[in-house]
Amino acid sequence: MPVFVFDDKQSMTLKTTIHEKIVLKGIISELRTVCAKIMSLGKTLNYSGDDLFAIHLAMEEAIVNAVKHGNKQDTNKTVSIEYDVSPEKMDISVADEGRGFDSTHLADPRLSENIYKMGGRGVLLIKSYMDEVEYSKTGNTVRMLKFNSRHGKTGGQQNGLDSSTSS
Repeated sequence: MPVFVFDDKQSMTLKTTIHEKIVLKGIISELRTVCAKIMSLGKTLNYSGDDLFAIHLAMEEAIVNAVKHGNKQDTNKTVSIEYDVSPEKMDISVADEGRGFDSTHLADPRLSENIYKMGGRGVLLIKSYMDEVEYSKTGNTVRMLKFNSRHGKTGGQQNGLDSSTSS
């Protein structure tokens, strides 16, 4: 059970980590409610606007990728979102029931030969905005980590780091 306390400035802080795993049908509007819940926790825990923007963008991209590319828009398939939220960091995983993909073989959408090709931009955005990003070996789960910049901790600035290990 999370414990909230008020500090000298009367702002609320969390003294434990909130962990939850939510499994929903692959319907983007329903999955966005989980994103909204995580954003609300981030605001309560005093994450910066830049951190919240990065987390929101990465979650939106991961959710859309899971529904469209992973589950092929089959609403009978589910998407699970698992998260650990603390004052120091947010650790979020999004998994679908699809066959997955090899994230190491995505074409770089910034290269001139790929500018007009579809695909790869969402993964690039996730990798650019989160501190750490890992894809499972099967490629149907992405784990994203963002450190709270107001705590002075940063992850290994990842920008392109891609681990093929699962969490």
